[in-house]
Amino acid sequence: MSLEIRTDIPETRLASGEVLYADSLPGGSLTVASSRVQSQRWYASFEGVEDRTAAEALRGTILTIEAESSEEENAWYAHELVGLRVQHRDGTHLGTVTGLEHRPAQDMLVVKETSGAHVRIPFVEQLVPEVNDADGVVVVDPPGGLFSSSDSPGVKAE
Repeated sequence: MSLEIRTDIPETRLASGEVLYADSLPGGSLTVASSRVQSQRWYASFEGVEDRTAAEALRGTILTIEAESSEEENAWYAHELVGLRVQHRDGTHLGTVTGLEHRPAQDMLVVKETSGAHVRIPFVEQLVPEVNDADGVVVVDPPGGLFSSSDSPGVKAE
């Protein structure tokens, strides 16, 4: 099956015998049987996935590795971000990180505002200049109108 890769080291992550996890799967994991690159696209087969029907059933499944933290500077796994407080660069509390979505252009930080609404902010340095996981804070510099909370001065639309 073809894969959409989100790692800088696919040859390691997709080596035969590596275990990948998915909450949505019965048993919760798949073991890589083999992998290859063809026309700049990664393909893998997994133990127990014997035919096309079984492979099609996995379409859209997000596979992850078990890791405590990222070894790269300025790179985080979703579980490292979820629960962090989100504040505007002026110090105003805006909400809490609830997830990280992988999109074609860039990842999106999902924030639950203090009002309860959900906001997606591109996870790029210009809009998210600081992630301080030691202090449990993500600092954002969003464009006006992105956050709707009434308690977020400086970020409301005119």
